[in-house]
Amino acid sequence: MDREQDFLSEKEVEELRREIDALVAGIDKAGEEPGKQSGGKSGKAKNRDFLDHLEPLSIEENGSYVNLSDDRMQAFLYLMPPGEGKKQYTKKELIAFLEKNGVTTGYHQSNIAAIIRKKVYQREIVVATGQAVVHGEDGYYEYKFSPERYRAPEIRPDGSVDYTSMSTLENVKKGSVVAIYHHAREGKDGYDVQGNVIAADKAKEIPKLRGQVSVSPDNPDVYFAAKEGKIELRDGGIDIQHVHEIHGDVTLITGKVEFLGDVLIHGNVEAGVTIRAGRNIEVRGAVETSDLFAGGDITLCHGIQGGKKAKVSAKGNIFADFIEHTVVMAGGNVQANAILNSRISADGKVVITGKKGAIIGGYTHAEKGIKATEIGNDVEVRTIVHAGCTKEVYQRAQQLKKQNAEISKQIREMAEEISNYRKMSAKGKELPEKVQRLEKEKAALMEEWEEGRKEYRGLESAITESQHAEIAVGGNVYRGTLICFGVMQLPIEHTTCFMKYFPSGGMIESSVMVYC
Repeated sequence: MDREQDFLSEKEVEELRREIDALVAGIDKAGEEPGKQSGGKSGKAKNRDFLDHLEPLSIEENGSYVNLSDDRMQAFLYLMPPGEGKKQYTKKELIAFLEKNGVTTGYHQSNIAAIIRKKVYQREIVVATGQAVVHGEDGYYEYKFSPERYRAPEIRPDGSVDYTSMSTLENVKKGSVVAIYHHAREGKDGYDVQGNVIAADKAKEIPKLRGQVSVSPDNPDVYFAAKEGKIELRDGGIDIQHVHEIHGDVTLITGKVEFLGDVLIHGNVEAGVTIRAGRNIEVRGAVETSDLFAGGDITLCHGIQGGKKAKVSAKGNIFADFIEHTVVMAGGNVQANAILNSRISADGKVVITGKKGAIIGGYTHAEKGIKATEIGNDVEVRTIVHAGCTKEVYQRAQQLKKQNAEISKQIREMAEEISNYRKMSAKGKELPEKVQRLEKEKAALMEEWEEGRKEYRGLESAITESQHAEIAVGGNVYRGTLICFGVMQLPIEHTTCFMKYFPSGGMIESSVMVYC
């Protein structure tokens, strides 16, 4: 029930007062005898004496109340005027009333004094406020380089990505400041108006920064680069690797480029060149018919024209403005503005960006799904897109399952044979050399079985995850396109648009994409 319903309203209080005045007047009139003066007190005087001896209503009885906010951080006092015979309240009375209603701390002394002095009645006034908790702040590092693995590329007005603005390579010089540590800040407990303590979160310090950094003895919180090179934040530490940087073009005269770290090429890569990097490759210019291999990521700012001979392979992701007539293999995602007549294989996703971003011709496979603006074109060039695991993955999983079952059977038979020989040894017979040979063979089979089981679990996990893969097209899907999931195929007989395809119950289902 609301507090306003627990007490009389102002109008009801006024009506009650009028009734009391009328009652008093009636008593006075009844106590007088017309035309006769009594030697004693008149009836009116007697009634007045009676009323004077009545105690005025206390704060608890006259409709005053204390209201608390939901979080108990503020208390409001609603005070009724004092009754007849009492000029004003005292500070002691109000504090006692607040304490009786559970408000024990955080008093606004000035507000309480103002209520008494200015006779502020029949209004809720803030008379107490709790102390807000100040939570502690954990220690943190302020990095003087971008700790993100990728710099966000610029998005053009047509929705395509400007890969020239994207870089996975950020260099530092030896001795430059790379990080500053800010120590944890302790919090401060708070309390509400009822005196309940609100505990502050404890602040934590974090470990010292690891990696290729050094600190000054004067200020151990400032970290410097221990050498020059490309800087990254890896596994909570600073990793600085030397970058092989080429400021011009890479031509047949340059020949093969091989480097264990990162390779950064500011110019073009002409036809016939092979580039191998243990980590990342970034080409700021155009790439012709060349072979690129990277243990990390590959970024082709102006794309590649492969001439049906180029190969691009990365254990990580591949980013390109466009990919044309090229074989591409990525352990992660492939992201581009257009793919033309190429053979793409990605263990992650294939994402084609931009309003005109399209996959036209060739074969595009992505284990975790494909997203494009358009697939195919008006001339109905045959375009195959495949999501989920390939047929070879399913075949390999079946092969491993059968192989592991056979190895497990061999191990059981060997264990039984070894056990029989050991029983014979317990009867006094010597163990033949065959037992030692069997033990070695069993150990080798156990190792092979364990490796096979590990590979099978990985394939099983990939198959399970690939069942949620989708092919989403935000524009047209042209006639001549072949949609594939696993061994299932769905030829597009009529050009359609805004479609999403996914496997369901051994079939390829489709639904219309809804844009809000």
